[in-house]
Amino acid sequence: MTKTLHIKNMVCPRCITAVENVFQEMKISTDKVELGQVYLGEELSEKLRNELDQKLNTLGFELLSSSKSQLISEIKTAIIQQIHHNPEPLTVNFSDFLSEKLNYDYPYLSRLFSAVEGITINRFIVIQKIEKVKELLFYGEISTTEIAHQLNYNSVAYLSGVFKKETGMTLTQFKELRDPNRKGIDDL
Repeated sequence: MTKTLHIKNMVCPRCITAVENVFQEMKISTDKVELGQVYLGEELSEKLRNELDQKLNTLGFELLSSSKSQLISEIKTAIIQQIHHNPEPLTVNFSDFLSEKLNYDYPYLSRLFSAVEGITINRFIVIQKIEKVKELLFYGEISTTEIAHQLNYNSVAYLSGVFKKETGMTLTQFKELRDPNRKGIDDL
């Protein structure tokens, strides 16, 4: 039986490497490590779990224990994975995507997320998308039309409106900045 551990704040490939290093250092064998989750072949003792939690905490991660905390982490991980690490746009809306991926009704996920995080899932998605737009604009490798398409905005005009509302500047003004105020995914 595979045991799954849920780890908060694993948001990028470097996070996966850092967590893998902790498990290797502690000589805990893993079947698989991915964003927000580590699959083990066997249960951990309470003592080993506490040690692991302390080591992860020093790196800015948190071993989650409650099922609601785990579910919140899974929601965030699914959104981050889709927006920041999947170049293909969703073919369904995020509510259907999350419901299908997590096997829960979206209204339940939405209420739980809002109650625990203090913001809606939609707000979290917008924040993530804006940071992705900043990243794509900063590197300038694709056009704003392609950015709008990749992030499921109907048009560049709609993307521009959302971007202006969130950042206070237009896409062009942001592109002209020398030192854009970008945040790492794990700081959002």
